Amino acid sequence: MDVNPMDRRWTKHILRTTLICLSFSMCLSSTAHAAVRAMKCAAAKDGATETAVKENLEWHTNYAAAHAKAKQEQRMLLVNFVPKGESAAQRQLEDTIEKDRSLQRALRSMVLLRLPRDYKSEASEYDGPLVEHSAFEHLAGGTGIAIVDLKHPGTPYYGEVVTALPFSRGKYYRWRTDQFKAALGLPPGTITQRTMIWAVRIHPEAPASTAGRCHEALEAAAAKHSEYQARIQVQGHQHWESRYHQVRSGTSAGEASEVVAESWPNQNLIDSCIDCVNSWRHSPGHWGAVRGRHRLFGYDIRRGRNGIWYGTGIFAN
Repeated sequence: MDVNPMDRRWTKHILRTTLICLSFSMCLSSTAHAAVRAMKCAAAKDGATETAVKENLEWHTNYAAAHAKAKQEQRMLLVNFVPKGESAAQRQLEDTIEKDRSLQRALRSMVLLRLPRDYKSEASEYDGPLVEHSAFEHLAGGTGIAIVDLKHPGTPYYGEVVTALPFSRGKYYRWRTDQFKAALGLPPGTITQRTMIWAVRIHPEAPASTAGRCHEALEAAAAKHSEYQARIQVQGHQHWESRYHQVRSGTSAGEASEVVAESWPNQNLIDSCIDCVNSWRHSPGHWGAVRGRHRLFGYDIRRGRNGIWYGTGIFAN
């Protein structure tokens, strides 16, 4: 019997995703290590404080100076790597910032940095262009937006890139300014946690599972279970009962649900997060949990040695 390839795809995903809903449960775990580490500028040479004002926003043009300012003022650092020559994505970004007052307000809370694609920084021992440094690996050496968390000292993601939005298209990902705006409102967390939450929020059907409070214990539990699935390279709800008892002792939730999914192999982080959300959408049971509104939530995702990413979402009410 002939089967449409798309039918095979969603049949595979639906069969390999699982949903579990239990009363009096939740999750707990150690905080996950962030996926990438941004360069520290503590030992960097002092650079000139170079800025340019556009749309009533101050844009720095020196990495070390901008990083030092964000660190001193405990603010997020937003880096815009600008393409050489004409760029529809860059033009769209700048036009949207110019016209959108709410976006301007959101950006004023951050230290803004605009650099050309070939910019090299004295703040790094790396000799090549800054965008090619491993800290910005999710931009794949290209232009776009990266956000470094210098607002939350003492957390595992402090000083790390926590959001990356390339201008270049991916397998599923496309640059859009509304999705850029969605990234500015994400809760604190690692790049894997934030990208998973972002992928839920940009879905066209606007699922409500991230409308509640992002809970540290649920984030940690989602991270731990994603790590476990990635390590054994098997998707599932392994040891849910144990997680249930651990979380119950530390929360007052009366009920909880968990969703898991896996990506296609050899995709990047951003495409894999979008892929997991799409697979949940094609399973009514999972989508009921992802679409629903919950008091507490946590998401995360990890990559296995097999090239597959394993995503987890945990919700509590």
